[in-house]
Amino acid sequence: MPVILVIEDEEKYRRVISLHLSSNGYQVKAAGSAEDGLKHAGDADLVLTDLKLPGMDGLAFLEQLRAQNMLTPVIVMSAFGTVEIAVEAMKKGAVDFLPKPFSLDHLTVVVEKALEVRKLRDENRELREALGQKYQFENIIGHSTAMQEIFATVARVAPTRATVLLGGESGVGKDMIARAIHQHSPRKDRPFVKVNCAALPENLMESELFGYEKGAFTGANISKPGKFEAANSGTVFLDEIGDVPLPIQVKLLNVLQDRKFERLGSNRVLEVDVRVIAATNVDLREALEQGTFREDLYYRLNVVSLNIPPLRERKEDIPYLVDHFARKFGGKISESAVERMMAYHWPGNVRELENVVERSILLAPGAEVRAEDVRIDAAQRSRPAAASGDGFLPEGMTLDQYEQQLIREALKRANGNKSHAARLLGLTRNALRYRLTQMGIE
Repeated sequence: MPVILVIEDEEKYRRVISLHLSSNGYQVKAAGSAEDGLKHAGDADLVLTDLKLPGMDGLAFLEQLRAQNMLTPVIVMSAFGTVEIAVEAMKKGAVDFLPKPFSLDHLTVVVEKALEVRKLRDENRELREALGQKYQFENIIGHSTAMQEIFATVARVAPTRATVLLGGESGVGKDMIARAIHQHSPRKDRPFVKVNCAALPENLMESELFGYEKGAFTGANISKPGKFEAANSGTVFLDEIGDVPLPIQVKLLNVLQDRKFERLGSNRVLEVDVRVIAATNVDLREALEQGTFREDLYYRLNVVSLNIPPLRERKEDIPYLVDHFARKFGGKISESAVERMMAYHWPGNVRELENVVERSILLAPGAEVRAEDVRIDAAQRSRPAAASGDGFLPEGMTLDQYEQQLIREALKRANGNKSHAARLLGLTRNALRYRLTQMGIE
């Protein structure tokens, strides 16, 4: 039941307002002066105060409330309902201004609105705190020496404006590290905008990143800001940066160098203040050699480089991760099950481990997941055909033939989707396109 504090020096008004609010299900506390009201303001969900009071007036009460860091919403009432007074009250932190005389029905509407605003504000604060806590790197599970070194670097680089390039296989947690960097930076209360470059079609990437003006292309019926504008004063996270086509790389380079760009279809230069964090699961140096990634952009992105180790190189973290996921999914994992998981190589890293733990808990016949209940087989990725004889390759195949076979198989599994096929092969989309051209594969 919300508690409402009524500060009114006229007893008649105070009694009528209190009785009306009580009849509507609110718990009411009443005070005849601002000084008396300050003693109870900390326990209230909402304050209704008259402007003209003996001693301290309503505006001074507002100032005192804010000086004591109390965020209780305040509605100011006054028989002197001028625009100037209302504006002054709002400047000092009032959520609404109620000119006297007012109907009790109007009072009810104003009170309900103010309480709803408080509820939304509290929910928003709790959500921000929960998100902030989630991405604190102290809460990202990593007891291994390798992860502790990552956390130490994050702590050093997060408060700066430095661009960060995150490397590592798919599923190692690059997204969480990027968010942790943002949460530990002075920009933590500003936007964090993630862009999955691999998921953006090449013909839409420029408009998504930099926005477009009305009429820039067929179907552009309105102007639309891009991701960089949305991230202004905050952080933009460019995931799978290796999949960005060369023409867009030029524009990205300009943003990193000058913090300026133009929307598609516009000549107006826009300025943004963004921190860039990029991530890739492939070696960009290989892309440099193939000519699919600009060298100048690479060095602009690679101011600080963090390579997140795969799970197979930090197996001491697996028991802690299993325990975390078991609690998350409401199950219990036996020591023998953990030992079986420790013996697996985890090509899908932490993401795959989470899926296996969830699936094993769901399908285990008993209350505890035993070694034989661990559903790793279902998560096993396909392996290349075993080599015959003493060589590396299947018998009778050259390296070029074997590579072509793998690429055709990946395209078949991806139903012709080159981005998906590239991810299956551990390549960028541009690197796969280069190989297809060299091989003459459509």
